[in-house]
Amino acid sequence: MAEKKNALQQPVKVSGDLQEIVGKGEMTRAQVTSKVWEYIKKHDLQKASDKRVIQPDDKLGKVIGKDEISMFKMTAAVSKHLS
Repeated sequence: MAEKKNALQQPVKVSGDLQEIVGKGEMTRAQVTSKVWEYIKKHDLQKASDKRVIQPDDKLGKVIGKDEISMFKMTAAVSKHLS
């Protein structure tokens, strides 16, 4: 009997705006989260005084909104771009 995959391991479809950050093709939620964090770190989008706060650039802003956002709320914002 095959092992049942949990939600983080299920492949999901990624919206066009999110694809600009994480790349094309289906991937798991865990992979999407990892790639979003790679993007944030590569583009230095964490607030210097509080690394828990994300300051989105234009590309990331299309996904999570233009305002600063807590890293804890960011995951929920990103999940709206998955299906």
